[in-house]
Amino acid sequence: MIPLDIISDPICPWCYIGWTNLARALEARPDQPFAIEWHPFQLNPEMPEGGMDRREYLEAKFGGREGAVRAYAPVIEHAERAGLALNFDRIERTPNTIDAHRLIHWAGIEGRQTPVAIALFKAYLIEGRDINDPDTLREIAEAMGLDGAMIATLLAGDADADDLRARDASARSRGVTGVPCFVVARQHVVTGAQSPEFWMQVIDELNAARAGSDAGQ
Repeated sequence: MIPLDIISDPICPWCYIGWTNLARALEARPDQPFAIEWHPFQLNPEMPEGGMDRREYLEAKFGGREGAVRAYAPVIEHAERAGLALNFDRIERTPNTIDAHRLIHWAGIEGRQTPVAIALFKAYLIEGRDINDPDTLREIAEAMGLDGAMIATLLAGDADADDLRARDASARSRGVTGVPCFVVARQHVVTGAQSPEFWMQVIDELNAARAGSDAGQ
């Protein structure tokens, strides 16, 4: 298998769009060669621990609603093209995402990383849920087959938080300035929400290269 590392933040709409397009390509290519692993990146690393009111966040980042509308117009357009109906109006708070990243990390230990990452995207960007809330994270964990009581206990402490912040900082030190960022085979970097057709071409080229290598042995 070929490693495909996905650096993302569960509140990032472009990350959800990028994943959805990749998933469409994976469905179209059942022989796809990827072993997927998700890695942390916080869009707002200085976000207060309890998050902040969404309106205040938009005012600070985009200068208010009109600026946010302009910024999100291409997001909504690409989301619709990907078949996603994002509901920004449902979002009341912009969360600190370190606990969501902890949940994704723990899900990886149980082999449930991708389903949990997708569930977090959906919870925040479609359902407008607060993915900084421990009860919400526990419910998502249970719905994805994880031990909710264990997750609640872990969330009550600070297990793995410093490690995930360090991994986030490491990605930035290596030049990651925005997400989604995909790293193919630990060396080829793909940024942004690429189309399904792009990923199908990548898969085809990788499979052809592998077939050629096998034939030469």
